Amino acid sequence: MTSEQTAVKTAYFSIVGNVILALIKGFAGVWGNSYALVADAIESTTDIFSSLLVLFGLKYAKRPADGNHPYGHGKIEPLITFIVVAFLVTSATIIAYESIQNIQTPHALPKTWTLFVLGGIILWKEIAYQIVIKKSQETHSSSLKADAWHHRSDAITSITAFIGISIALIFGQGYETADDWAALLASGFILYNSYLIFRPALGEIMDEHLYDNLIDEIREKSIHVPGVLGTEKCYIRKSGMKYHVDLHAIVDANLSVKEGHYIAHCLQDYLRSQIPNLGHVLIHIEPNE
Repeated sequence: MTSEQTAVKTAYFSIVGNVILALIKGFAGVWGNSYALVADAIESTTDIFSSLLVLFGLKYAKRPADGNHPYGHGKIEPLITFIVVAFLVTSATIIAYESIQNIQTPHALPKTWTLFVLGGIILWKEIAYQIVIKKSQETHSSSLKADAWHHRSDAITSITAFIGISIALIFGQGYETADDWAALLASGFILYNSYLIFRPALGEIMDEHLYDNLIDEIREKSIHVPGVLGTEKCYIRKSGMKYHVDLHAIVDANLSVKEGHYIAHCLQDYLRSQIPNLGHVLIHIEPNE
């Protein structure tokens, strides 16, 4: 299975999970008198739409290069990540606003059974996070990483809801708003996670220098190609799940143009065979001094 196929399959996994959890949280929150759970349901609903966007981005990024997009369509991924972050910020803002409104409005204590619902949600969301973050690392997908952090932020909001409901149930009268305060705290966590997702995507779309380990690997493997004496400049930029490389390779100054051209092609083919997810590899030949 290719990286693209793995990423798409993982996105479907997120969508199905978010639909089921949004329904469970919504019903449990309304029937169990817990706004923290309702807030959780709101976030899961935004997660559904953001996961659909991630799926769209992954499928669009798979389109082959064409005349207008010689490097492919991979840059759609960080753009989708920005939209996912916007969804997160919007849901955090709604949760914060509604929490403040509920804190000012007297209401009944949450039901005890909502704790069991939350316990199951927390466990599942952490499992989902681990699955999706692992797949994002395997595929080098920034939008899939954003989707994984959606699961983690969901787990965090559920944990704060669990704590808030527990406080309300333990201390009783006068602590009915504890889960509302928990939802307000959760919105702060969501905003913080939004920044953690946004920053790498911004670096990707700005072609920021972020890939020292990959550069070291390219330099190390390059000298295994006959005729390559060393490497000089090496630039990498990421587009979707592919890394495009510009590499200056040092060869014997006495070689003919034809021989240098042959070595460049050998080096290009070798790097692409040895390192997964390399896209375009441009080799510039430098004579040794």
